[in-house]
Amino acid sequence: MNFDAFEPVYESILADFGFERAADERARDVAVELSTPFPLDRLGDWEGKTVAVAGAASCLSDEVAVAREADVVVAASTAVDVLRDRGVAVDCMVTDLDKNPDTAAELTRNGTPVAAHAHGDNVPAVREWLPRFDARWTLTTTQAAPAGPVENTGGFTDGDRAAFLADHVGAGRLVFLGWDFEDPDVDPMKAKKLRWAARLLRWLERRRGEQFDVLDGRRAALDAALAGVLGDDPRSSDDVRSSDDEPDDR
Repeated sequence: MNFDAFEPVYESILADFGFERAADERARDVAVELSTPFPLDRLGDWEGKTVAVAGAASCLSDEVAVAREADVVVAASTAVDVLRDRGVAVDCMVTDLDKNPDTAAELTRNGTPVAAHAHGDNVPAVREWLPRFDARWTLTTTQAAPAGPVENTGGFTDGDRAAFLADHVGAGRLVFLGWDFEDPDVDPMKAKKLRWAARLLRWLERRRGEQFDVLDGRRAALDAALAGVLGDDPRSSDDVRSSDDEPDDR
């Protein structure tokens, strides 16, 4: 994913939430000052592998087997702690530093990559925590245009950014655990973010020519939403379906 491809989606997200692009850019610039380049080829052993993308929904504890069977595990935020408590080490953490930044700092000090995200609402956390990370194992990201050592590999929430990062470095297959797009325990803002996460994952699977089980039964609605964002035919040639999925999506 490059920013030219991602920008129309980013602009739709800004408009939908009322976020200010300038605020994201200010956060990115703070991160630039506190970061050093992280060569993405350090994640080269993900290429062609099955990568488990772990979300932090309550169902995660019942789905740990998905991570155990994968070649690589990339986890969003507190999913790292749940997996580690169950004996599953993660290969990368993706976080915007809002819940367990101490876990992220520890991982970098132990040589595990962390993708730390800077956005308009978390500048204080960026200033506080990035200096505590081992820079050699910290990939700093933005949802605005990339600059200096700060990358944008696509995505919006921690979970879907993890999937986009895996795609960016050549993952062969993506599998999902700990995802609940209709989680009743989240507040309205988080629920809205989950709706965007589902749209972005649908976009990603279409780009990859792959189907993610976590989106079964949702594709027709997601395609309609994406058509409004991307201006494309929701049943364009990159829309890959299985016969099993058709009845749920009509």
